[in-house]
Amino acid sequence: MTATRQTARQDMIDVIARISGKDGDHRTAIPGLSIHRHSGDAPANCAAYKPSLAVIVQGAKRVVLGDETLIYGASDYLLTSIDLPVLSQVCKASIEEPYLSFAYQIDTAKIPALLDFLAQGPVSAPASPRGMTVSKITPDLEDAALRLLRLLDRPDDIPALLPLVEQEILYRLVTGPHGHRLRQMATAESQPHQVGRAVAWLKEHYSRPLRIDDLASRVSMSVSSLHHHFKAITAMSPLQYQKQLRLQEARRLMLEESLDAGDAGHQVGYESQSQFSREYARHFGEPPLRDIGRVRRTLVARFAGEAEMLSEG
Repeated sequence: MTATRQTARQDMIDVIARISGKDGDHRTAIPGLSIHRHSGDAPANCAAYKPSLAVIVQGAKRVVLGDETLIYGASDYLLTSIDLPVLSQVCKASIEEPYLSFAYQIDTAKIPALLDFLAQGPVSAPASPRGMTVSKITPDLEDAALRLLRLLDRPDDIPALLPLVEQEILYRLVTGPHGHRLRQMATAESQPHQVGRAVAWLKEHYSRPLRIDDLASRVSMSVSSLHHHFKAITAMSPLQYQKQLRLQEARRLMLEESLDAGDAGHQVGYESQSQFSREYARHFGEPPLRDIGRVRRTLVARFAGEAEMLSEG
């Protein structure tokens, strides 16, 4: 790594460490930009990733998509081009060198205008259409990302300069090694675009019984084509995707709204409590009651540790 890039990386570390202040996931004054800090390895956490650019500046993270596992760390970025339910876990962090990263949501509605500006020809099919990929960050993208973070120190500049920085980030992504994923998602009537419409319907109606032929008809695809392209892009079948949405929402309801397992399972569409418990344990590694209890104990211990550090300070 050149001295210039080392300086850029250290500047990113300094900004995120200073603004985050403490461990956790933090929203910022910039819409769609969040920063993340963790001082130790954490248990796996379910998450719904939206189209976004995620950059790790220190540490490493593991993301499980379907049956696939992606690991990325400093000098890498994660590009997500479609809404995807995943399991994520910080896997390299310490008090001395905490995990530091940021994620910036991509406004896919702005991509078609950028493509018109670039006046590019037809989009060719990528070697892999997967809606999530890890790549090494380029100097140009890193430079634009650093300028995005620096705006947090100059909030008065955000309204005027954010659109310019955002357009450059989109440009670097669209013209980068994996830009075909974004270009295809933004191309009307392309198969990835149709899968995106199917995903949007599943997210809105995840608690309803799923009829594949009806879903295929809604997005103007044959059943076989929907199955093939949906799995190629999301690493899941439509039914598996719906199941992950249901299980993640049920877990949220139990953790944040204190619903019991029966009510949570019923609310997300399960008619059988035993089926819900089996699928929950298969996905999260433990039955609902045990998993929720463990997560709550972890949170209590974390808050107690932070309170003790504050009192000592």
